[in-house]
Amino acid sequence: MRPTVYVLHTCALALLLTGLRELLFGFEENRCSMTYMFEQPEYRRIQLPRRMARQYPAYGLYLYGEGLYAQETRGLKLTGAPVLFLPGNAGSYKQARSLGSVALRKAENLDGGVHMNIFTIDFNEELVALYGGSLLRQTHFLHESIRVILRLYKNRPDPPSSVVLVGHSMGGVVARALFTLPRFNPRLVSLILTQASPHHAPVISLDPYILEFYSSVRQRWAAGAEDLRNVTVMSVGGGYRDYQVRSGLTALSCPSDDHNKLSVVVTAVPRTWVSTDHLSIVWCKELVLATVRAFFDLIEPETQQFTEDVEKRISVLNYHFIHHPVQLPGNQPNTLVSFTGTAEAWSEVNTLRVFYSAPKEATVKYFLFALSSRRKAYTHFYCRSSNMEMSSWLFGCTQMNGLLCVQAADLSGRTELLPAYKVLTLKLDELSTISHLVIDASNPSARQFIVECEWQREKSLTIPVPVPHVLSFGWTSSDVTINSSGLLHTLQLQHFHQAYQAFRITVMSHCKATKDRLPNIYRMKVPWFREDSFVTAGIPSVTEMSGMLHMPRHDNTSSALLQLHTAPNCQYKVSVRTSFPKVLGQILRFCGPVLPVYVAVALLLALRRQLCSVLLTGRTVGMREAVAKALQPHKLELPVLLLHLLLRQSWFQEGWSTLGLPAVDALPLTPIEDLSQHAVVPEQDWPRLVSLLLCMLGAAVAFWGTTVLSLSLRMMSFILAPLHRPSISRHCGTLQLSLQILLILSLILLGGVTCGALSITASFLLHLYRVLRLQMTERSLSHMLNLAPQKTSENGFSSSVGQSKLKERIGSSLLSESVLQDVRDDLQLHLSLSTLLTLPVMLSAPSLFYWSRNLRYSVHLDPDPWWPHMVPLLIASVLLINCNTLMLSLR
Repeated sequence: MRPTVYVLHTCALALLLTGLRELLFGFEENRCSMTYMFEQPEYRRIQLPRRMARQYPAYGLYLYGEGLYAQETRGLKLTGAPVLFLPGNAGSYKQARSLGSVALRKAENLDGGVHMNIFTIDFNEELVALYGGSLLRQTHFLHESIRVILRLYKNRPDPPSSVVLVGHSMGGVVARALFTLPRFNPRLVSLILTQASPHHAPVISLDPYILEFYSSVRQRWAAGAEDLRNVTVMSVGGGYRDYQVRSGLTALSCPSDDHNKLSVVVTAVPRTWVSTDHLSIVWCKELVLATVRAFFDLIEPETQQFTEDVEKRISVLNYHFIHHPVQLPGNQPNTLVSFTGTAEAWSEVNTLRVFYSAPKEATVKYFLFALSSRRKAYTHFYCRSSNMEMSSWLFGCTQMNGLLCVQAADLSGRTELLPAYKVLTLKLDELSTISHLVIDASNPSARQFIVECEWQREKSLTIPVPVPHVLSFGWTSSDVTINSSGLLHTLQLQHFHQAYQAFRITVMSHCKATKDRLPNIYRMKVPWFREDSFVTAGIPSVTEMSGMLHMPRHDNTSSALLQLHTAPNCQYKVSVRTSFPKVLGQILRFCGPVLPVYVAVALLLALRRQLCSVLLTGRTVGMREAVAKALQPHKLELPVLLLHLLLRQSWFQEGWSTLGLPAVDALPLTPIEDLSQHAVVPEQDWPRLVSLLLCMLGAAVAFWGTTVLSLSLRMMSFILAPLHRPSISRHCGTLQLSLQILLILSLILLGGVTCGALSITASFLLHLYRVLRLQMTERSLSHMLNLAPQKTSENGFSSSVGQSKLKERIGSSLLSESVLQDVRDDLQLHLSLSTLLTLPVMLSAPSLFYWSRNLRYSVHLDPDPWWPHMVPLLIASVLLINCNTLMLSLR
């Protein structure tokens, strides 16, 4: 092969490895604090009814406990509010210990005996994200477990009527699937909190049961949206550290007016502000604390059970997970506030900005801002304070007495909590009944803090910045210099709304004076999804942050924002560059699960190339050469694009549905609605290049994967050679027809009785043995020194007449070089077939693993996603063992 072929596939492999590196390692370090148990955790198994235990022998229900609490609950006389934890894919029931331990410690510090009982389910660590056959079984067991839990409280005066569910990964999807069961009472569950659960779509679908399960859940929550409005669902995504379930999949699909369904990325959760990987989201102390605080705020003191008030649930979850004002839900005063203090405690501010540093002693201090002189020139009032105490601090005065405010309305409910301070922005046109603004800077606890406030104009708040093109490869940048005279600046990153876009943003700050300065906070804000991220920087500093999206927006009606909470009288230089490695990482994050499809297409095209060569010349080409020559993206992309365009026509779509054909898959970056003939934004055409890139990456995987497989088989043949007699026949490792029929029937029977994946693996091993025998034969022939030259006829075929005359002249003991070439051709053909057969073996591996894990409970896998579809594959793989190039060339 030409060196350019190796260079091309090496470059494609380098792109793939670069994208994988960004996907797996290109994120911030884990800043989560570990959750520790204060005492030895105990998991008390709950006795299940006999029928339930026989029906679900692999599952179990446990109650979490520690120390004295574990001893008190041995008799299962429970008085707390029930919470049930559901593990996810390959998850352990012991993952509930972080939630349970923190909840126990929190209850010890509360009066009135309010506490929670944390239950957890053992799903036998099943791979439900890869094998969907057990998802419905887990859902039914969850239903039965809820009924068992509620029966434990039947002797209480105020027994709970519902259970709060906390689901991790696929456990959250199973929790929502409860409502698809025909006999399930929706009143049994009123609150579901999910962690890194792929609600929008499965991460990867390897069998039809996963698709059917998701389809039923989606239809139930869409068709019964009105009936399920009283069910509160809170979905939390892990951020970029979670490369197993991207946070865009954790978004809940619900009507826009349904405020009872909330989705958020953990980086935007107040007091958390960190990204978590797929496992640490369960034990991340910052998130666990937010969860436990929310649960305790939802418990009614009178009944010591979770509230049934939907509005209270929403307000509490918004307070702890979305918007963190200074006052707890339900504690906002509805009456006017009056102030105490002497006239010396009041200071009227006539400047555009105020800076106040509270002393280290208890003081009473108020700042008064008149609105009458500012309404025409300014549109907003911005204020921030490093006093993180949850107390009211900004008021709107409604009645003045000289220079003192007598009555005021509390405006602190709009406060936002940031990593280093709390901020509040008010629109002046919404304060028509307010004459003055009052800042309460009193310091009763003698803690030092800083307060900064200023008037702002709407035009100066936002600066439009066009982002560089995704194909600029970082060679160009969009630069902005801000000579900061204010405290808040917003950069509108124009045309930044697609998932494949990724930028490296550098912010350089320089100040002449750095004393008594609050730190800078840079916030990446996405208007259409709660995936905000925060970076705290000192002064001066050079800060780098990534600009990427979890949830794209295809209509370009809005763009991402970069908010800079800055220090006054400083200079900031912002540079936005395209990060091509991060672009590759984003493509793999969104489209990585479909990469095996492109690998399979590359292998099929390569096999087609080999078969054409055999039919034309009688000889085959090498697998790597076939992959290189078969790389023709236009043969793949043009038909797919044409099919998408035709499906937009109603007559074609009706015919497609009439034939019962499945829906055409589309890349997440290239939705069908973007393939219209109408005018679109130019940047929306670029995602079509993603499919071409994936085609190249798939060919590179096929090219180098075949190389690795060939080398591996050669090494295995060296190991197995002493166990076999040397052979020089191209028919080594073949089977008689009767034995083939017996093997086919045996494998079909084995798959029907046990597991279809087991039969697929066995047939693959049989074919692999054929390749190993050919490898041994090829090595034996190539080491023979008495090889005669090969004679070829004019049409390119070997001359059998010349070979027979040569045998008569020099004897039959000598071999022709064509024999070695025949074996090599067969070896290349069977190597291609083995590479193709590797794909179904890999795809069926999860069901095989699930079957082996549950072999002690049942010999038969039920349901089996590969039965009876594996029957044609078994027949073909066994019959192809005897296949060779001579048989194909004679047809």
